[in-house]
Amino acid sequence: MRRYELMLVLRPDVPDDRVQATLDRSTRTITTGGGQIIKVSPWGRRRLAYPIASYRDGSYYILVFDAPAEVVAELERGLNITEEVMRHLVTRVERPAAVRRAAAPEAEADVAPPQEEEPEADAELIDESESEAAPAAIE
Repeated sequence: MRRYELMLVLRPDVPDDRVQATLDRSTRTITTGGGQIIKVSPWGRRRLAYPIASYRDGSYYILVFDAPAEVVAELERGLNITEEVMRHLVTRVERPAAVRRAAAPEAEADVAPPQEEEPEADAELIDESESEAAPAAIE
């Protein structure tokens, strides 16, 4: 399974119970398809860069999850027909090589141990603290 990040932009006039129902429907789609929810982070109401259907604000939510590709296709299909969702984007999260190597089972014990790879200097690593409240300012 791969790790994905879903960003939802919901209409600002939607009541809290319908927002929660939309989030629950999304998480239920992921878990019933064999996925696992890692984190759900509400970012709150923010100003949009341009108006979408006469709305200037939107409520942002981030879901980080592990799931097979079929589940992502089903999730996007459901989000496309949901009235509360103005925009959504699912992206695959690239984990650093050291994390992938640690997660892989050690099946080749008699092979020479792999040499440590240093992360590239210009590679951007994801700071988990940024997704808790709001992203860091881009300079």
